[in-house]
Amino acid sequence: MVIQGSDVHAVAPDVAISFFKGIMPFNTLDENTLRTLARHCRIDFFPKGTRILTADTTDPTHLYLIQRGGVKAFLEDDNGEVTLKDFRGNGAAIGALAIIRGTTANLNIETVEDSFCFLLPRAIFLELIEKQPAFAHYYLKSFSEKIVTTAYNELRHHKVGRRSNDDLYLFSIRVGDLVKTLRKVASIVTIQEAAGIMSEHRVGCLLVHDPADAEKIVGIITDRDLRSKVVAAGLDYRTPVAAIMNSPVLTVLSQSLCFDVLLKMMTTGIHHLAVERAGRIIGVVTSHDIMLLQGHSPYYLFKEIRGQQQISGLYPLAQKIPEVVRGLIGEGAKAGNITQMIAILNDHILGRMLTLLEKEMGTPPVPYCWLLLGSEGRREQTFKTDQDNAIIYADPVNDEQKQAADDYFKKFATKAIDHLVNCGYPLCPGEIMAINPRWCQPLTEWKKYFGRWVGAPDPQEIRYATIFFDFRAGFGETELAETLRRSLNQQITKSEIFLFHLARQSMETRAPLSFFKNFIVERDGEHKNRLDIKRQGLTPFVNFARVLALKFGIKETNTLARLKALMDGEHIQGELWTAACEAYELQMQQRLVHQLRQIEAGILPDNYIDPADLSDLERRMLKDAFAVIERLYSVLDRMYPVQ
Repeated sequence: MVIQGSDVHAVAPDVAISFFKGIMPFNTLDENTLRTLARHCRIDFFPKGTRILTADTTDPTHLYLIQRGGVKAFLEDDNGEVTLKDFRGNGAAIGALAIIRGTTANLNIETVEDSFCFLLPRAIFLELIEKQPAFAHYYLKSFSEKIVTTAYNELRHHKVGRRSNDDLYLFSIRVGDLVKTLRKVASIVTIQEAAGIMSEHRVGCLLVHDPADAEKIVGIITDRDLRSKVVAAGLDYRTPVAAIMNSPVLTVLSQSLCFDVLLKMMTTGIHHLAVERAGRIIGVVTSHDIMLLQGHSPYYLFKEIRGQQQISGLYPLAQKIPEVVRGLIGEGAKAGNITQMIAILNDHILGRMLTLLEKEMGTPPVPYCWLLLGSEGRREQTFKTDQDNAIIYADPVNDEQKQAADDYFKKFATKAIDHLVNCGYPLCPGEIMAINPRWCQPLTEWKKYFGRWVGAPDPQEIRYATIFFDFRAGFGETELAETLRRSLNQQITKSEIFLFHLARQSMETRAPLSFFKNFIVERDGEHKNRLDIKRQGLTPFVNFARVLALKFGIKETNTLARLKALMDGEHIQGELWTAACEAYELQMQQRLVHQLRQIEAGILPDNYIDPADLSDLERRMLKDAFAVIERLYSVLDRMYPVQ
């Protein structure tokens, strides 16, 4: 039943002004403008379940601003099937797009709890849009982002169907919503007393606070601490919990998406995180809390990998990664989220395999680090990723140790590469792998390699640079990789000619758009009428970010992270950063969805996309993304002009 709010009242100007100053973009307006708005503003109460706007029917007469409460925005098809678009809470606006476009509402808006809204007349809102450029820009930017999101929705819902009716919430629920009653004890409380509190309240952890200040959290204890630090160690139960607590406590903001918290847990291996709101810890979120949100959480696979005791047991686990990724795409993850998750799971497969292999072969004669190169080094793997790896080990102190290292790492690399193949990671056609003796060397030799490539670049050296200079530590002694990175950055600063050649070669791949903005596709052969979205579309962004990251000594290897660091360092403009990130993510999304569909059809995944298979919106968005490539090249052209 549709119920209109019936309790419309005038509101005290100071109350309205205080509200406006706390929300974007009203907080950009001057005091006089705010006072004018306050005089025209009214407040309305909408009980839970009230339909405020109906799609394609309601002609909004006011802009609704949620003072307190929440609404859901959704669409409903002819069969009554509901597609949820989003939830909106305090400070959110309702009806802005319809008012600006002069149309009826584009979504159904319904309250999910008792809500109060400020109502601003349509004419007043339109006058602000016309006379306040910064105010108008905020809404136009918001709408453009919604268009991008619409393209992602088309990719997800029309190309990747659900396999079950399970709802997935990693990208819609904030971690603060999972926090229940806060349980904490003073650091002077005994272990026995703390264990009794955990048992009484059936919780797996307790926050520990300073005895003199209950708001000052100084640590956390978990049921695992009781087992490993108390029972197993035979510790006196009368010992204060301060002796076994973990400190400091790792925190996450209450507004963090559950997916981001999940990534943090999987990266750090910490299963209990304190949740912080307005500078105050309000509770704890656990891996179990997040696992309960969905039936096929990535955390289940993560735990299976970590607990595996046989290398052969990792083979089928690696094959489960596509199903995890499928769920993330279906739920609403952007490409950056997905590639992060793929990288974390792949890293844990690798780490567990090498740990077990070390146990099998014995301790290596010198410390080493397994390097990940290329897309693995950038954390940008998709479903089609060849192995690109190498081994760097500490310089042997004598000939005997050198021979022992040669023998050990030759056998180690051979076994490791075979295991990775069995896990589903194909061999590199160019033999850029640790099994190649050239790419299994001590630190000094790696420094020489890099010095030679930087000092006298030719096409082959440049090719090596595009693979090897994106390296990161995958497993082992990370200081070896960090030392090599520092050495590379020092060498780069002395060789502007290398960056010139790298930049000019980067610009050889042109955007796949004709003069008339049509797609340039393969004219014949196996991939006729298709374009290589990796080589033609994504690689220019990767190359651009690499050149500038090397130039400015940025340690990040991930393309999006490099672009962010370049913007933060004011090496590129914020507007170009936004355009480049959106263009890159849209293409990566296209690539991931394309490959997932191929896998589900039993086809070996590739990077060739047929523009004819895309919707009109997807084609337009893809053309816009390709157009950004020329903007990146213009930056490189100014930095490294041909004399």
